[in-house]
Amino acid sequence: MMSPDDYKRARGGGKAEVRAGNPFEGSTITSAASAEEFLAFFGMLEGRGQLPPVSIEAALEVPAVFGAVAFLSRTLATLPLHAFRTTDKSGDKLDGDLAMLLNEAPNPEWSSFAWRQYTWQQVFTGGRGMSWIERKGITPVAIWPMDPAFTTVQRISGRKTYRFEGREYPATDVIDVPFMLKTNQIEAYGPIWKGRKAIALAIAMGDYAGGFFAGGGVPPMSLEGPLPQGPDAFKRAMADIKRAVDMAKQAGQPFFGMPPGHSLKPIGIDPAKGQMTEARLFQIQEIARIYGLPPVFLQDLSKGTFANTEQQDLQLVKHLIGQWCKAFEDELNLKLFGQRRRARRVAHNLDGLQRGDFRSRIEGFARAIQTAQMTPNEVREIEDRPPLDDGDRLYIQGATVPLGTVSTQIGHNGGPSINDNEEGQTDAVTTTD
Repeated sequence: MMSPDDYKRARGGGKAEVRAGNPFEGSTITSAASAEEFLAFFGMLEGRGQLPPVSIEAALEVPAVFGAVAFLSRTLATLPLHAFRTTDKSGDKLDGDLAMLLNEAPNPEWSSFAWRQYTWQQVFTGGRGMSWIERKGITPVAIWPMDPAFTTVQRISGRKTYRFEGREYPATDVIDVPFMLKTNQIEAYGPIWKGRKAIALAIAMGDYAGGFFAGGGVPPMSLEGPLPQGPDAFKRAMADIKRAVDMAKQAGQPFFGMPPGHSLKPIGIDPAKGQMTEARLFQIQEIARIYGLPPVFLQDLSKGTFANTEQQDLQLVKHLIGQWCKAFEDELNLKLFGQRRRARRVAHNLDGLQRGDFRSRIEGFARAIQTAQMTPNEVREIEDRPPLDDGDRLYIQGATVPLGTVSTQIGHNGGPSINDNEEGQTDAVTTTD
């Protein structure tokens, strides 16, 4: 099986280069290549007729692969990405040039959504997404995406460097998110390349189904009976039979005439008997495994119910989106602020992905307010509503007291009221029976 075409961007002459995610490149091959990659490089896997070759372009024609890459890249690009100034007790959200780079526009040509979507598309196809940081002094002023297929990664004097469009960038200025690093810590595995056999099987079944139905659903047939003598007579007999089949198909007739003593018998296997529908459904699940996606997000509801579909929502955030967010956040924090600068950090906001239905959401917010976990304005911010003047105070229900006590609140007129101290907290006078 051949390597993905997108990995084979040949450069003329020169010594072998280590490309980001490339097992081999044009006329060169690295020592890290597998046995199958060596066979493919020398053309020894071609012509075996087992499975079709897989490239990124060919893989994206498989609906499950295209859906997985599109869904993951769009979802991760949609998440709000904020910068915070951290203190001993809390983190204050920053609003300025850095916040604009991350959440609005990393440079004059790209929006934040487009930049992050492109980065994740490279991660989930070729296996690596990269961008370089433009600085003014030590301050980041722009972030520019890089094409991994044209980026050379190497170690010079023990330090990792990136070469792109004729320039060299130190690792401290490159945001690098690999799908999975190889043991040499330079190259990366790509999901399409490592899952190429499962993807090739899906391509082969799609091609077979296309050819089958393009022929009107008629499998290859063999003509049995007294055969005419001579090649010309046999060709005329074949043409007569084909003409009869075509006329029956055009007229919508369920049968057609056959010469006496002759019959047509199908060759090959009936797709239904070959469990082709079940096999194609299984390939969707196989591709979902490559990306770690719950099958419901590839529109596979064959085993979906109301209960487990909702659980797959939680699984998506906990076991997939949250992990990739962590990888991206750590890379941004390291490359934007340095190894020892802990005063600032970058974080995604996953609240949007974890929103339940309206009733559950409102009941959860009400409980958070009544138990002093959130202020009304914090809830309103999540719901994209303007803050209220008195909405920054914490409230707690006063109905729960220790057994054997009575809680009374004395107002100025002798009736019940709420007394606030200087810090805005509620004072309660408790008496014992």
